[in-house]
Amino acid sequence: MAGSVRGSGTRQAPWVLKTPPGTSEFQAFRDPALDPPALVVTVGKTELRYQLRCLDDLHAMLKKRGDWMALGSADEQKPAAEGTVEAWARSPKNPVGG
Repeated sequence: MAGSVRGSGTRQAPWVLKTPPGTSEFQAFRDPALDPPALVVTVGKTELRYQLRCLDDLHAMLKKRGDWMALGSADEQKPAAEGTVEAWARSPKNPVGG
């Protein structure tokens, strides 16, 4: 998997990643200078920002669960499948409350 990721995760050299089905590309980079620090994801012309701590929170959760779970890929208007990273990220029970 790591061999298929391009970029270094900076604004100047964002990671170039594929959507879960592998059909589309998107870019992401860390921006610790934002308030709050953010993981910035660009899909087409849409920019999404997530608290940068999400990477550490996700890593901790995956280690606690045994390092693997399905990603999930529901539209924002639809509920996420239970037991997925997506459902955990939307949950009010995660470290930042969804």
